[in-house]
Amino acid sequence: MKKGLLVRKKAIFLTLFAALLGMLTLFSYHNYAWYEEPIAEIIAAEAVGTDETIGANRESYSVYNQKLTAVLMNGESKGTQVVIENNYSDSLAYSQMYRSGDEVFLSLSESASGDVTVKISGVKRDKYVVLLGALFLFVLVGVAGKKGLLSLVSIAGNILLFSVALDSYEIADNAQLLWISSAAVIGWTVLTLLLVSGRNRKTYAAILSTLIGTFMTLIIAYGVIALTNGQGLRYEEMQFVTHYPQRIFLSSILIGSLGAVMDVAITMTAAIQELYEKDSAISARSLLQSGREIGKDIMGTMANVLLFAYVSGAIPTLVFYLENGSDVFHTFSMQLSLEITRALAGSLGIVLTVPLAMFTAVRLIPKKAGDRR
Repeated sequence: MKKGLLVRKKAIFLTLFAALLGMLTLFSYHNYAWYEEPIAEIIAAEAVGTDETIGANRESYSVYNQKLTAVLMNGESKGTQVVIENNYSDSLAYSQMYRSGDEVFLSLSESASGDVTVKISGVKRDKYVVLLGALFLFVLVGVAGKKGLLSLVSIAGNILLFSVALDSYEIADNAQLLWISSAAVIGWTVLTLLLVSGRNRKTYAAILSTLIGTFMTLIIAYGVIALTNGQGLRYEEMQFVTHYPQRIFLSSILIGSLGAVMDVAITMTAAIQELYEKDSAISARSLLQSGREIGKDIMGTMANVLLFAYVSGAIPTLVFYLENGSDVFHTFSMQLSLEITRALAGSLGIVLTVPLAMFTAVRLIPKKAGDRR
C-alpha cells in the first residue's frame, strides 16, 4: 500500500515537473520580446550566384551568394520584411548557409545618406539549448529522484563558485590562479559530495580521498614538469594569454582531474559502505580485497573517459591543421601535447585515488550495524 502511494506521488510529481519544463521550452520558442537585439525569421532563401576567390595559398575556392527574405520578430518594426545578402564558403568556418525557418540576430547600421544596412550577427539557438536542458533535467530527476534535484542544486552552486573564483582572480592584484583554483576545488568537492551524498561517514571518506588524490596529482605533475623543464609541452595555444602559461596549465590539470577523482572516490566509498551494510561482520581484509577488485574494474574505463574527453576537444583544430597541409607529427605535437598530459595526469589521479578511497573508507565507515553512516 505504502509502495503504491509512493509510486503515485512520484508519478504526479514527474508529471507536474514535465509540464513545467514543457512551458519553459515553449516560452523559449516565443521569447523574442526579451531580447534588445533585432531578431528575424528567414522565410525565403534564394541562391543568387557563385564567385571564385583566391585563398592565402593561391588556391581557388567558391563563395556562394544568398538572398534572404526575413521577418522581424521584435522591436518597433515587428512584422516588417527585410532582405539580407549572405555569402558563405564550403568550409563554413567563418560563414553559414541559412535556410527558411532559421532565426537570426541582426545588426542594423545607417549610412550618412539614410540607407539602412542589415547584416546577420548570429543565430538564435536558445530554444535548442532549453529543449536539451529540459530533457536532461527530466531524465535526471526521473531516474535519481531527490538525489537528482540535489545534483541540480550542486551544479548551480558549482557554477556560482566558479564565477566567484574568476571574479576574485580579475579583481585581486597579483592574484595567484593556482591558489584560487585550489580553493575552488575544495569548495566544489565539499559542496557536491555533501549535497549529493549527505552528511555521513561515506561522504567524509569520499571528500578526504578526493582532496588528497587531486592535490597529489597536482604535486606529481608539477614535479615532473619542473624536472623535465617542460620539454615536449607546447604552450602555443596560450600565446595570447598575458600570464605564465605553466601556471594556467597546472590549474587546468587540477580542475580537470577533480571530476574523475571525485567519481572514483565516491564509487569506492559507496561500494565499501554497501559491503558493510550487507554484512556488518565482514573483515577489513575481505573489504580491502573486494575494494581492490572494484578498483581494477574502474581504473581503465575512467582513464579512457578522460582521454576521450580531452582529445575530442582538439578534433576541430586537428582537422583544420591537417586540411591546410600541416605535417601529421607537427600537428599532433602542437595540438595534443597538453591534452594528453592532462589525460595522463588525471589517470594518475584515478590510480592514486583507488587505494586512498579504499583505505579511507575502511577506516571511517563504522563496522557496527545501526551506526550512522
